[in-house]
Amino acid sequence: MGFYWEVAEAMLREYPLIKHHIDSYNVFINSKIHKIVEEANETEADGVLKLHKVRVSAPVIIEADGSRRTIYPMEARLRNRTYAAPVFLEMSLLEDGSEVDKDEVYIGDLPVMVRSDLCNLKGMSKEELITKGEDADDAGGYFIINGTERALVSVEDLAPNRLIVSKENRGGKSNVIGRISSIKGGFRAKVSLERTSDGMIYINFPTSPKNLNLFIVLRALGLSSKSEIMGSFSDSAAVQSDVLLNLESAEAKDTSEALDYLGKRIAAGQPEENRKARAESVLDSYLLPHIGVTGEDRMKKAYFLTRMAERCIEVALNKRDEDDKDHYANKRVKVSGVLMEELFRQALGRFLKDIKYQVERAHTRRRKLQLRTLVRPNAFTDGIRFSMSTGTWVGGRQGISQLLERMCYMNTLSHLRRVVSPLSKSQPHFEARDLHPTQYGKLCPVESPEGSASGLQKNLAIGCVISSRGVEGLEKDLAKLGVSLIKK
Repeated sequence: MGFYWEVAEAMLREYPLIKHHIDSYNVFINSKIHKIVEEANETEADGVLKLHKVRVSAPVIIEADGSRRTIYPMEARLRNRTYAAPVFLEMSLLEDGSEVDKDEVYIGDLPVMVRSDLCNLKGMSKEELITKGEDADDAGGYFIINGTERALVSVEDLAPNRLIVSKENRGGKSNVIGRISSIKGGFRAKVSLERTSDGMIYINFPTSPKNLNLFIVLRALGLSSKSEIMGSFSDSAAVQSDVLLNLESAEAKDTSEALDYLGKRIAAGQPEENRKARAESVLDSYLLPHIGVTGEDRMKKAYFLTRMAERCIEVALNKRDEDDKDHYANKRVKVSGVLMEELFRQALGRFLKDIKYQVERAHTRRRKLQLRTLVRPNAFTDGIRFSMSTGTWVGGRQGISQLLERMCYMNTLSHLRRVVSPLSKSQPHFEARDLHPTQYGKLCPVESPEGSASGLQKNLAIGCVISSRGVEGLEKDLAKLGVSLIKK
């Protein structure tokens, strides 16, 4: 029996129960925050600003006389202050393409997770923690907002950039629908393929005409000829039969005709060149943006769509089972670092819009443009503090930030390992509430409340570890191994 306790103690030493929150927040601070600024530089700056580096310093407090000094969590609790760190952004102000002013400015405060790399308690011994008024056994993993301890509850959601194929009855007919949430940065584009009972395949994606023939899109992406399209699918007779049926009904015969067909429906009434340019822009920006947003990525998107269509055809012909949404391979858990990414991206976008508004006002009043006079730190800080205080998150979700339960030590650990589903508690959702075999070792089969939240509010199993590593470098790793795009 002693051996099992030694194994359990060793596991908890290497993987503390709150490690997933702290690790994800550290990844956010050390790398993700810089990527968000790079993305904003491409999408939000609009030739008015150029963003360079972002820097987050240690938590400080500003006293009434304007002096700054280091603050520790206990002082924030006692004085009803927010335990936060100042954020500095180096950026350039542009006018007619030339740099007018360049400076590193203070843009606002970012809440700091207790015991993270940014926390002033990091690396302290038990004796030092006690002298700072802290519980030496406190696990951390929470925030202090206006003196109250608040935890970000992990959210369970369908995996992004992953195809889910299911059968649905529409008008008494069984259609097969493949859905994928394509996410790039903060932009989410929902793409769906529908294979009807008569064998036709339609595609829907943002800003596109509804129920668009898939094969017109394939031709617009670069699979121009009939042989290229048929060669991109498998040699199965059943699949090829569906492909031929759809090719015959496609109104466009080559890439140029397909782009013009799309352009007439997206930018009606404009000259042909403008229509085609607009169609190309929509395909690049809104169709599967996670694959890429440039013209060079169109062929990759075309082959990806053929794989999606093939899976829908196979499910319709009962040669493949439909996907199970409740299978945990089709889900991801958003922990504190990922949730803070969403909040920081939204706050930064709001801040940059405010800067551009201030630039327009300065131009109207013929004032000299200077970054330090244009920046309003409240534009960045207020949005973050509101979400952390009320629990209202990006996208209108409620209850993400909650008061940390301190009834007892076990209750605190349980709260920080909680996982909630975004599904409505007032709806039955019987399958979502059921215990799924793939939850073994990941979620506790016992710890779920009674009543409306039963099965939708879960807790991580003691041996469950959440990885904070993304898939950003996966394509580069595959390329090093010799994996490349095959053009048939």
